Amino acid sequence: MKIGRTYIHEHIKLDLSGPKKDPDTNYDDTQGVIEELKELKKQGIDCIVDVTNRGMGRDARILSNVAKQTGLTIIASTGFYKEPFLPPYFYESSDAELFDMLVADVEKGMDGTGLKASVLGEVGSSHNAIKASEQRLFNLVADVHLYTGRPIFTHTTLGTMALDQIKILEKKGVDLTAVLIGHMDLNPDLDYHLRVAGKGCYLGFDTIGKTDYQPDASRVCLIKELVARGHENQIVLSLDLTRKSHLKKHGGIGYSYLVDTFLPLLEEAELKEETINKFLVDNPRKLLSIP
Repeated sequence: MKIGRTYIHEHIKLDLSGPKKDPDTNYDDTQGVIEELKELKKQGIDCIVDVTNRGMGRDARILSNVAKQTGLTIIASTGFYKEPFLPPYFYESSDAELFDMLVADVEKGMDGTGLKASVLGEVGSSHNAIKASEQRLFNLVADVHLYTGRPIFTHTTLGTMALDQIKILEKKGVDLTAVLIGHMDLNPDLDYHLRVAGKGCYLGFDTIGKTDYQPDASRVCLIKELVARGHENQIVLSLDLTRKSHLKKHGGIGYSYLVDTFLPLLEEAELKEETINKFLVDNPRKLLSIP
């Protein structure tokens, strides 16, 4: 498995349109995704981590097909997302049954295929709250991690509840250097970032280009401060495209935005090439190769 320049948090096929009641969030333009990813491969990106899990519209066959057509390494995930996107069987099944499902996804393969999950994610919490079902989910995923050794990728809604997520995982005995806290770039509070980084987790700057939430200038400033304080080995990058309207053909920023627009912003901020390469290559490689 080649883990070169990596987008750490993406989706190839996704469907959140039921709870969201928005057809744009049925991210099913697979051919459009393939066309963009072929171009991304030409721009030097080698690997995409797809964090679409159970209940989010994951399709292992499509992931395998996209990998073949684009030449990219596609790393797949298992787990459950958050309220209100948890499938009915999450509530109907016992903890032991759910544990066995996720372990089987890692050890045997997903959705009747031989494609095995290498990541436990994205597992999430609500805005400014961790609901009871989400608490159960984090405990479940911690147990699966302790059994399989696979890294945990989280979702923080608008960058909230990161420290609370960490507290649950820490209590279960999870090695926090195997944890990526997602969407930290949606929270502009530097002190909050430093507190999370101080726990040893990876910090996901993984909604780059979503400037309705935070300007990219804010992301650059946060990254620069984290690097200055010694946390350059904990930063990873991605876009988290989840809507058809995010694709270029539909007027969106497209998958190349990180390479075309954001990396030049980091260079203008006088971040060294070797440091940027850590965000895209070294840090993802360390995180994903945890045994």
